[in-house]
Amino acid sequence: MHYVDPHIHMVSRITDDYETLARMGCVAVSEPAFWAGFDRRTVDGFRDYFRQITEVEPKRAANYGIAHYSWLCINAKEAEDVKLAREVIAAIPEFLDAANVLGIGEIGLNKNTRNEATVFMEQVELAIRHDETILIHTPHLADKLRGTRMIIDMLSDFPSLDRGRVVIDHVEEHTIRHALDAGYWAGMTLYPVTKCSPERACDLVELYGSERLLVNSAGDWGPSRPVAVPDFIVAMRARGHAEHLIEKVVLDNPLALFSRCRRYVPPTRVADRAGAAAGNARGVAASHRA
Repeated sequence: MHYVDPHIHMVSRITDDYETLARMGCVAVSEPAFWAGFDRRTVDGFRDYFRQITEVEPKRAANYGIAHYSWLCINAKEAEDVKLAREVIAAIPEFLDAANVLGIGEIGLNKNTRNEATVFMEQVELAIRHDETILIHTPHLADKLRGTRMIIDMLSDFPSLDRGRVVIDHVEEHTIRHALDAGYWAGMTLYPVTKCSPERACDLVELYGSERLLVNSAGDWGPSRPVAVPDFIVAMRARGHAEHLIEKVVLDNPLALFSRCRRYVPPTRVADRAGAAAGNARGVAASHRA
């Protein structure tokens, strides 16, 4: 089955992982801007990183027939230095015309601090000003519910925001309803220790349906599995779910979300399906407006 991993940090993965993803059926990945494994100290450090995810990673992915998309931001783990954050935010528009950029992300909260909230709001403003889609990181473990509520409350300050172009990621059982009820997309991250497992993600699909749900590996520097989305496919099949339902979650939904970006070009390996997904996205948006 073809699938998309809508949140994976390929800068932290070896080239062999691209080959493995291709063999598993991955046709596209999207890479949100995140932590480099250490705190960067200058805006030029971020500029180099943005070049890596808009120039280098697409070439690595293309060698294995995988389309690579990216998102740009300063992440919540590095948002405590507001002065540096504002310098990075000012630099982001330099890269927004890159062909593989889907929008602004992963912005959000890490420890739910005042500085993180300030930087989050300023990046939402940036996204709205440039008509960009948004991908949002929610905090880990005990901070997740409070952080998710804070994020949704802050987003309510932007009445012009199109909620059908926003993903609230890393949802779990106690936060998924908050994202979906507010009209946002919800991302389920499959980690071997924290966040969701493939089986728990199956539970959430069974409880809430497949609309506006994404599943991803968020493969990064820590314990993570770049093949977590195929793990989810296997778990869904083990429960007897129909192939078309599984495909909707792992392929149609991410392509529908991506199609909301004004620069989006469908992966060549699934161009026909991507076109259909774009139509589905328009239908979802029309339904939301109604």
